[in-house]
Amino acid sequence: MAGRKIRKAAVLGAGTMGAAIAAHLANVGIPSYLLDIVPKELTEEEKTAGLTLEDRKVRNRLAQQSIENLKKMRPAPFYDSDDAKLITPGNLEDDLPKLSEVDWIIEAVVENLDIKKRVFANIEENWKEGTIVSTNTSGISVNRMVEDCSENFRRYFLGTHFFNPPRYMKLLEIIPCKDSDPEVLRFMEHFCEITLGKGVVYGKDTPNFIANRIGVYGMAVTTRLMAEEELSVEEVDAITGPAMGRPKSASFRTMDMVGLDVFLHVAKNVQDRGEEEWEKKAFDVPAFVQDMFEQKMLGEKTKAGFYKAEKGPEGKEILALDYTTMEYRPRQKTKFPSLDATRDAATVGERINVLLQGKDKAADFAWKCLKPLLTYSAVKAEEIADDIVAIDRAMRWGFNWDLGPFEIWDAIGVKEATERLESDGESVPPLVQEMLDKGFISFYKKENGRTHYYDFKVGEYAELQPRPGVIILSDLKKEENRVVKSTSGASLVDIGDGVLCLEIHSPRQAIGPDVYAMISRSAEEVEKGYEGLVIASQERNFSVGANLMMVLMEAQAEEWDELDLVVQQFQRSLMRLKYCERPVVVAPHGMTLGGGYEICAHGHRIRPAAETYMGLVEVGVGVIPAGGGCKEMVLRSVENVQDNPNIDLLPFVQKAFETVAMARVATSAKEAFKHGYMRPAADSITINGDRHIYEAKNVVLAMAREGFAPPKPGKIRVIGEPGLAALKMGIYFMKEGNYISEYDAYLGEQLAYIFSGGPLPPNTWVEEQHLLNLEREVFVRLCSQRKTQERMVHMLQTGKPLRN
Repeated sequence: MAGRKIRKAAVLGAGTMGAAIAAHLANVGIPSYLLDIVPKELTEEEKTAGLTLEDRKVRNRLAQQSIENLKKMRPAPFYDSDDAKLITPGNLEDDLPKLSEVDWIIEAVVENLDIKKRVFANIEENWKEGTIVSTNTSGISVNRMVEDCSENFRRYFLGTHFFNPPRYMKLLEIIPCKDSDPEVLRFMEHFCEITLGKGVVYGKDTPNFIANRIGVYGMAVTTRLMAEEELSVEEVDAITGPAMGRPKSASFRTMDMVGLDVFLHVAKNVQDRGEEEWEKKAFDVPAFVQDMFEQKMLGEKTKAGFYKAEKGPEGKEILALDYTTMEYRPRQKTKFPSLDATRDAATVGERINVLLQGKDKAADFAWKCLKPLLTYSAVKAEEIADDIVAIDRAMRWGFNWDLGPFEIWDAIGVKEATERLESDGESVPPLVQEMLDKGFISFYKKENGRTHYYDFKVGEYAELQPRPGVIILSDLKKEENRVVKSTSGASLVDIGDGVLCLEIHSPRQAIGPDVYAMISRSAEEVEKGYEGLVIASQERNFSVGANLMMVLMEAQAEEWDELDLVVQQFQRSLMRLKYCERPVVVAPHGMTLGGGYEICAHGHRIRPAAETYMGLVEVGVGVIPAGGGCKEMVLRSVENVQDNPNIDLLPFVQKAFETVAMARVATSAKEAFKHGYMRPAADSITINGDRHIYEAKNVVLAMAREGFAPPKPGKIRVIGEPGLAALKMGIYFMKEGNYISEYDAYLGEQLAYIFSGGPLPPNTWVEEQHLLNLEREVFVRLCSQRKTQERMVHMLQTGKPLRN
């Protein structure tokens, strides 16, 4: 497969999944054809326009509609909606010859075996030998759908099961057919991981493969148990969420997002294709679920499912379904002592154990849900996967669980779980008993710093091979001499090849004095002979900004000098970073807000994960960016034009000012370029978030090899008082038009004071420190305002901005 590349693709089927796959291909710069069936009837609009069924516009209508719908969807399937232009609409009658132009053909038509067989017969007629072909089926046999195709065609065929939505869901299951060329499989695994950013697991050609087989079984069990135990929808979601190592959407909010119809389809697939009666029965659902399906209560797609949003007297109200009456009612608060106890647990495993050890209804329900799930996973493991690692990864990556089923076995204790099973009169799965009989007490173990897993194929432990390109800081920190320096909020870790990594791990990755100090110390340490520095975090977010509670406490105590000093320390640490004599690459991910972005802006390069949400949002809490964020936005807006005295800088500065004044947050790393947060000539993106520290490290090493020299301090040409007047005029019109509040206008004027450079003549050249001084002056002044403190309190109490 040397030299093989995927430059262009075709997606057959423009439904929800097909269109979203085409969108994700566009995200990574791969153009595609999106083909769907030809409509059999004209719409009223088409009739009015005088179109016929033979017009190309009509024949491509379904694909074109899907592309337009993609642009409106939330969450957005595109990193940047402009990339929709990379998708070309077509149809399955006129455009099949175009399949000879592409390198990858993805089938995503309706889940019907006979229809899929016909589609693959048509594909083969137009297929160019060597082109990879895959199906996105969620559970139909990949072997059966191509059994009538030639053996040569089948060499290039496989299943590539994306999870919805493809942009956000990490899992991609590869399902080989019996004739798949191993080289094709290896190429696709590498391509899907590196280019598409996926976590790839191999599944066997069994009903629903891995994740849906286990996950939908668990959902069926949970739904039946809810009815049997007479618990409410809200109670079950409270139990089956974070307390059990699951996402906040828990069971029924997740089902509403996925769609009840999809859940029932996957469940029926096992009942239709499964061979054992006990398993078919396990996928039965209560009668009320069928009633919901018949009444089109499918979830978000029909605006009603287990939950429903309605407008109430105080705005939008979320109602919950009372499945005994099939009517909606206001959500009820749930409270169980065992759930309360889980909040103090330090790890996911501890949370699960605390919950299971409880003595209330929640604890009982949690065990009754987990017991069949753990048993089923162990019974089906050898049938659906090559090893337990694939199953655990599939559940973490496809269902957003914190722990996969075999990791849960270990968290509870395999011996303890089997004893509890036996005390309940349940059978111990043969796989588990076999392992215990050999004297093995866990599915995973650490040995000489390496992870080993129980390999059921040989009945022994096997070493888990590290995933190439994945650096796990928590593992490195356990090795001797890896931690160079550490505080409660940050650690400096040696990640090899002469590169250090500053990891931010303070609560919520908030930035306070201990982090400022570590930034300065890291710059000093790396200059002692290291190649360079990466700044990153492997918590949920890179950083949500400054320690707001600390700032509020200083403001309420009227400690203005102390507050000024704290801001000055942050500014100095970031300027130390900017002029470090070794290359500094910042690798953010997730929320990268306020001070989090200011750290990025002072690195020499930014190498974010694709799913990075970057912005300067300080006005939401009544202040302005004061760690150099305003200064950097002004600098970035004018740096390529300020040396030409004939260019008016106001339009450039105004755009940057509006970005900060409106607290605009980029919804992807790619969109951050549009907002001016990143430099196209210097910064780049890592699609696979698991690799972003590794790839940032490679950027550091490349910069070092090229003879890195730090930037030289320069000056900035400011727009001065006339520019300030212009910015204030815009603010005035926004206030008069009732787009912003009076206090928003006041904040805008304070921000404009900084962006203009203050009371100076236009085109005055100032040093960076001048703008830093203005930031600090304005920040402290705003902290003294009652309305700013109200905004801070509201944010800390609710997590939402107050527009007072």
